[in-house]
Amino acid sequence: MRGDPNVKTIRWGIIGCGNVTEVKSGPAFQEAEHSALLAVMRRDGAKARDYAQRHGVPKWYDDAHALVDDADVDAVYVATPPSTHKLYALMAIAAGKPVYVEKPFAMDAAECEAIIDASRAAKVPVFVAYYRRMLPRFHKVRELLFDGRAIGAPRALHVVYAKPHHPRYDDPQGSHWHVRPEISGGGLFLDLGCHTLDILDWLFGPIVDVSGQASNQRGAYPAEDGVAMSFAFGNGMLGTGLWNFDSLQRQDHIEVIGDGGRLTFATFGDGPIRLESASGVREFHVENPLHIQQPLIETIVAELTGQPGACPSTAESATRTSRVMDEVLRGYRRSTGQATGR
Repeated sequence: MRGDPNVKTIRWGIIGCGNVTEVKSGPAFQEAEHSALLAVMRRDGAKARDYAQRHGVPKWYDDAHALVDDADVDAVYVATPPSTHKLYALMAIAAGKPVYVEKPFAMDAAECEAIIDASRAAKVPVFVAYYRRMLPRFHKVRELLFDGRAIGAPRALHVVYAKPHHPRYDDPQGSHWHVRPEISGGGLFLDLGCHTLDILDWLFGPIVDVSGQASNQRGAYPAEDGVAMSFAFGNGMLGTGLWNFDSLQRQDHIEVIGDGGRLTFATFGDGPIRLESASGVREFHVENPLHIQQPLIETIVAELTGQPGACPSTAESATRTSRVMDEVLRGYRRSTGQATGR
């Protein structure tokens, strides 16, 4: 909350103070300049009170309407599972309060578009938590891709993400919400793959054509556990992607092939960015901040307070990512009869 005393402080309320808000986002609202975390809400009031006490938050609620209607709350962060993103985003918009929504933006692109329509009609800004757009490591990737000397002109890319099956998804009392399509919109592809697809949108522009297949090979839960896709960008660059959630080992890399070299980096973590070219191999190490959403939150606060800069993760850019995932999962959703809140 430091900075120019003449600049307004944005007082935030969080709907859904679960795990993602413990380190990644919640403290960032307190650390960013001209920002304060005023209130939190969770349906379990005891957990909301506990969060507020541990994080030094003045107010807590067990009812979302009460938080949104609090006259001291200027802006709302929706950090619930996707099945309630639309509900709470529309609630905040109706109250005239800017809203920051966790990713994926909503259950599907249709819900995203409904939020955008309400935002435009009410002239209330909406932002989405694709925070990699402001991480220093991805700004380094962007610098290397487009300085014209590192790999030359980018021509193609390949994505691989794989991880072992986690035993928590075998829970006979009901799988974790990440793999329950009625809550998450799909499975781990939506929860994790959306980050990769969004950062590709930021690096190379919108994906203009996409096709894909999804399957469930292990059968541990209703959602997909494997996805393969191919896609194209507006400049003609082509890409492929493979996601698997029942592998022996974890893999995470994006490989960009240029006419003068190759760049490899991961979506998650802060491992080395590897550059290969005719002049040899170089690695760049750029650490992530402790509160990983803070750089993006700072751009939102700057935009809301009229300071220079704008948030690069908008409702429109997030909807593009949801639209791509919808297209990839369309056949699987149809064949399994999965509802996504539409």
